[in-house]
Amino acid sequence: MNYRSPFHLVEFSPWPLTGSMGALFLTVGLASWMHGGSFFLSAVGLLLIGLTMVQWWRDVIREGTFQGHHTLKVSKGLRWGMILFIISEVCFFFAFFWAYFHSSLAPSVDIGCCWPPAGIVPLNPLKVPLLNTCVLLTSGLTVTWAHHSLIEGDRDGSVQGLLFTVLLGMYFTFLQAGEYYETSFTIADSVYGSTFFVATGFHGLHVLIGSVFLLVCLVRAYMYHFSTGHHFGFEAAAWYWHFVDVVWLFLYMSIYWWGY
Repeated sequence: MNYRSPFHLVEFSPWPLTGSMGALFLTVGLASWMHGGSFFLSAVGLLLIGLTMVQWWRDVIREGTFQGHHTLKVSKGLRWGMILFIISEVCFFFAFFWAYFHSSLAPSVDIGCCWPPAGIVPLNPLKVPLLNTCVLLTSGLTVTWAHHSLIEGDRDGSVQGLLFTVLLGMYFTFLQAGEYYETSFTIADSVYGSTFFVATGFHGLHVLIGSVFLLVCLVRAYMYHFSTGHHFGFEAAAWYWHFVDVVWLFLYMSIYWWGY
């Protein structure tokens, strides 16, 4: 009896090893740089991670798009993997919100029994933060437009929607960098500065990652890699981007607006 397994048994790959080595170099290099050492080891780690991403994504695209290894069973597993990854990201950001509300709902005597702490001038939520909120919400609309266009077989619409989404993501990063430059406090200014910059900084990092994710999808859509029924790579990027949007709404309402 000839039986073909629906699961894809991947070939031997060096990319998990090179990726873990890049992460190790980056972590050790950053720790050394923060203590006055050289940035060289961190640069090597970043370069190794970047090369690993390019090569590993190339292999996955080849397996799923050209070799047909991503069967329905494999695609289902990939979907569950992405769902569990997003759940882990929810837990990641939950820790930051816990730290923020733990300090803000019952301010200790160490920070003057008030929130924001004495000497901290928070950012006006009706200025750049509100503009950033509008930018991210608009990007959620454009990525949904791209998704529906792809489902309906409108390649041009999906490419245009992805292009607008990537540009909006880059604009958000530009605005946040300007916001950081203009703040009157730093990450070293009490628990407010720590929670503010760690929470919003990690969200900004996720926006950068999501922008790169969508940029890859834009290139793939332009190269006819997606079809109406086979485009999980794009769906994963869209899920991730919507997650980033939702996290920003919670950040805006709690840290920027409620904490003002």
